[in-house]
Amino acid sequence: MNSELKSYLASHRDEQIEQLKQFLRIPSVSVGSEHQEHIGHAVDWLIASLRQAGMDNAQALPTGGNPVVYADWLHAPGQPTVLIYGHYDVQPSDPDDAWDTPAFEPDVRDGKIYARGATDDKGQLFIHIKALEALLAVHGKLPVNVKLCIEGEEEIASRHLHAFLEREAERLQADAVVISDGPMHDRARPSVLYGLRGLCGFSVELKGPKHDLHSGLYGGGVQNPIHALVELLASMKDSDGRITIDGFYDKVNPLSPEDKTRFDELRHDEEQVRKDLGVEELFGEKGYSFLERTTARPTLEINSISGGYQGEGIKPIVPTSAAAKISCRLVDGQDPDEILALIQKHIDERKPPGVTVQVTPGVKGKPFLVSPDDPYIRASARAYAEGFGAEPVYVRGGGSIPIVEAFYRLLGAPVVMMNFGLPDENLHAPNEHFHLDNFDKGIVTVCSYLQEIARR
Repeated sequence: MNSELKSYLASHRDEQIEQLKQFLRIPSVSVGSEHQEHIGHAVDWLIASLRQAGMDNAQALPTGGNPVVYADWLHAPGQPTVLIYGHYDVQPSDPDDAWDTPAFEPDVRDGKIYARGATDDKGQLFIHIKALEALLAVHGKLPVNVKLCIEGEEEIASRHLHAFLEREAERLQADAVVISDGPMHDRARPSVLYGLRGLCGFSVELKGPKHDLHSGLYGGGVQNPIHALVELLASMKDSDGRITIDGFYDKVNPLSPEDKTRFDELRHDEEQVRKDLGVEELFGEKGYSFLERTTARPTLEINSISGGYQGEGIKPIVPTSAAAKISCRLVDGQDPDEILALIQKHIDERKPPGVTVQVTPGVKGKPFLVSPDDPYIRASARAYAEGFGAEPVYVRGGGSIPIVEAFYRLLGAPVVMMNFGLPDENLHAPNEHFHLDNFDKGIVTVCSYLQEIARR
C-alpha cells in the first residue's frame, strides 16, 4: 500500500470510528416487527454513507421483506467485477442486564468497540465501505468494478434473499463475491475460509396412547413413546460416532492429501479444547481429528428431547408422546433433501411397534466448497499477508451460511470469505465487540485485495 493511502487512513481514523458508532446506534433488529422503523433508519443511513463514499446508484431494492441496499461503481473497463455482500440487521440485545454498557450505545475500551452488531456484521461491513471511500479519495477511481448487496434479514435466515438473487441475478452478476461475516482462525493468524458445511434440520414426533396413562395400570402393556424414541434415535449412530443411516456417506468426498496438510498446518491443540470444554475426553467419528470432525465431516446431532412430565418430582405415567429435534451438518457432495429422504426411510424401516411417527422438515442449506487454488482465493491470501503482516492459514468452517452457497450457485462466481472478526467477540451474546486493530487492518486488507485482483 502506498504512503498516500496510509496517510489518508491514519488522518481519517477518528472520523471512521465515529461513523461506525452512528451505524451501531441504530437498533436494526430483524427478529419480530417492533424495530421496523429502525430497519428503515439503517437503510437510509447506509445509502447516505455509500453515496458519501463515492458509490453510484445507491438505493433500496424491495425483497418482500426488509429491503436490500444496493450500490455500484462500474468505471473500470476490462477489469473484473467484485460483489461485496453484508447485512445491516442485528440480533436482539437481550438479556440487556448482562451488558456492561447498553447494547446500542457503542463504547470503546481496551482497543475494542462494544455494541450489538459490532462484529456481526456492521463493523466488518463498514470496513469495505471505508476501503472503497479511501481508494476513491486518494486515487479518484477503484482498481476494479464493485457492486454491493447489503441485506436486512440475515439474522432471520435470509428468508427473502434467495428469491431476490434469482430475480436480480443479472444486476448482481460478478466475477467474485466477497463476504466478511465471521471470525478468523485466531488473532495471530488470519485465515482464508474455503468451505462451509450445509444443514438439514428436522423434528420427529412419536405418538402412542391418546392421553397419558397410569403406569401402574398400563405400564408394560402399551408402548412407551419415550422408550420408542430412544430406541429409534440410538439406531442412527454407532458407538464409534459413525452415522448408521444407509447411504448417508455415499456422496461424501474423502479428504485429499492437500486437505490433510492444511489441517496439520493449523497445529490445533485438542487437549486444550478438552480442558476449555470441561469434558473428560473428546468424542467423534474414528479416524479423524477434532478439526476434521467439526468442519469437514458430516454429523447428526440430537438437539433436544421432550416428552412426559417435566415438573418437580415423579409423575408415574406412560406418556402420550415424545419428540426430538435433530440437525445434520453436511459436507461437499451431500444434499439436504436427499439426506432427509434417507433419514425418513431409516425411520420408516425401524419404527418401533405401538407408535406413529411424524417427521417435520426444518431449516436446510447446501454445503459450500471452493478450491483454495482459485485465483480470487489466492489473491485474498496475499492481501491478508499485507494487511496483517502474517501469512494466512486455509480453513473450513463447521457452521452453515446457506446464502453463501446460493451466491456461488446462482451467480456462478467464487465466494471469497474474508473475515476480520475473532472467535471470542461474543457475537449473538451480551457484550458483543470488535477489535479495532482488526478494523484498521481490515481496511488495508480490502484495499490490497482490490488492487491484487486488478493485477491478476
